[in-house]
Amino acid sequence: MNLAKFPRRGYVQAPTPLEALPRFSEALGGKVNVFIKRDDMLPGTAGGNKTRKLDFCMADALRQGADSIITCGAVQSNHCRLTLAWAVKEGLDCHLILEERVKGSYKPEASGNNFLFQLLGVKSISVVPGGSDMMGEMQKLAETLRAEGKKPYVIPGGASNKIGALGYVSCAEEVLRQLFETGLRIDHMVVPSGSAGTHAGIIAGMIGNNAGIPVTGIGVNRKKEAQQAAVLKLAQETLNYIGTGVTMPAEAVVAFDDYVGPGYSLPTDGMVEAVKLLASTESILLDPVYSGKAMAGLIDLVRKDYFPEGSNVLFLHTGGSPALFAYLDTFRS
Repeated sequence: MNLAKFPRRGYVQAPTPLEALPRFSEALGGKVNVFIKRDDMLPGTAGGNKTRKLDFCMADALRQGADSIITCGAVQSNHCRLTLAWAVKEGLDCHLILEERVKGSYKPEASGNNFLFQLLGVKSISVVPGGSDMMGEMQKLAETLRAEGKKPYVIPGGASNKIGALGYVSCAEEVLRQLFETGLRIDHMVVPSGSAGTHAGIIAGMIGNNAGIPVTGIGVNRKKEAQQAAVLKLAQETLNYIGTGVTMPAEAVVAFDDYVGPGYSLPTDGMVEAVKLLASTESILLDPVYSGKAMAGLIDLVRKDYFPEGSNVLFLHTGGSPALFAYLDTFRS
């Protein structure tokens, strides 16, 4: 697939590491060999997967002459942090609309990403109740900014549209190149599945390249049926946008909802175990909202023999460790 025809800013200059996790694998009983794709090490303030998506989205914004970026997310949104970070690098204003998905959870003085929003110099933050029409809220702000003579560009939550998903089509191709160069065989890939762009981009890249590597998503917010439908729709839109002529098979989209727990961003015992286990065996930090719950899913699936014994399983680390510092009580208790 020729992604060179799409403008990007060049934020991703080199492949992120693909590492073996021998001590972590042994802690899971040695049934499978777990590997990790370190997208937590991508450029951008404190790193994370949204840099791949924003590489394309910011290029589109600048192509359209934008001077302001509007985006949205939850109150500790890693996407908002990275969108703000790259807007600062590009000399653009950045406005954030935060959805208080858990009532009373927004605390301006909080640590984690809330602190980084202020440190990076966010232009404005608006907080809206959980369940709000986030695209509608962003469009209203865009209209206000246009009336003030500004040229705003709206990036959806998670940068999860067909433009942003190109970043994870590229990631899938990067993984395949790394496997070719190292001679490593991967039997299965596990990815966090939230706003759908990362999951959709990966499976579009795998299917579009006829890779033969199944991908399992671990959902962090929606019910399984809704999540799989969202991923399938975006994956197909992305393949169409690239111009592949490929039809995404519905059976290729798997997104478990068993590990969400009581709700988005709310801690679970499995997430806490996953974060602690990876930190204590491999010195790698997960985040409590996405990668932590996704790794909890991988751990449980290994224990349930979802992967055949001896399989090589690749986990996509999407980053987000700054959010850990907003969950100190969860881990200290």
